[in-house]
Amino acid sequence: MHKRSLILMIATIATLFFSCKSGSDSDTKQTDGNQPNTHKVVVKDVLQTSSYTYLQVTENNKEQWLAVPSMQAKSGETYYYQGGLVMNKFQSKELNRTFESVLFLEGVSTDPNTVKVSKTAADAPAMPKANDTSTGTATGPTAQYTRTVTPVEKKEIKIDAAKGGITIGELFAKKENYSGKTVKIKGEVTKFTPAVMNKNWIHIQDGTEHAGKFDMVITTDKEVNVGDKVTFEGKISLNKDLGYGYFFEVIMEDALIK
Repeated sequence: MHKRSLILMIATIATLFFSCKSGSDSDTKQTDGNQPNTHKVVVKDVLQTSSYTYLQVTENNKEQWLAVPSMQAKSGETYYYQGGLVMNKFQSKELNRTFESVLFLEGVSTDPNTVKVSKTAADAPAMPKANDTSTGTATGPTAQYTRTVTPVEKKEIKIDAAKGGITIGELFAKKENYSGKTVKIKGEVTKFTPAVMNKNWIHIQDGTEHAGKFDMVITTDKEVNVGDKVTFEGKISLNKDLGYGYFFEVIMEDALIK
């Protein structure tokens, strides 16, 4: 073999070797999935609650907690996921612990080629529902998925407006007039969801309505019980879009109990 031919052959083999090595390193960093932005994780610990399965996982020697709708899982299993919503300082009442950070997913997959992109923090009880009054699907302006809407039940309640306050029906009827303003509303607590995005979420009704809207959503740092009759005072926001399909036509934020 001529010297020049030998040199060319060695150079070709070296190029192929380093190309394969480089490609192998790249695949290891990007996970085994064929879809971009797919995460590959290995389960280290599993915690079960009535609605969620919490998975402590490792990815590239980094630990984190994932939360998915209840599923069977065990240590050592490998899963793939995309997307999700990070919730910091998330408190689980059932586990009696506060997580520094939890990534909520719609699910995980054992197959990197069938990963579902998670766009939501999963449904109740983690996230409060908007003022849904009809069945079907709902999407927020920035949402890229649909979710089933459960109708809100109207309770047999009759509560007079607080002194200097307004009713829920009046608020919805004249919502533009109250946008950005602080108002008082008295109602009966029909749902209480604590410690979501560092807030407590409350639904109240007072027996009034406008165009089928009778359920008022309130955020606060105060705690109440379902059935309590409470007067809230807070700022009204319109068309509040939290993303991930959670859109509130009218909401009272950072309310105080009067």
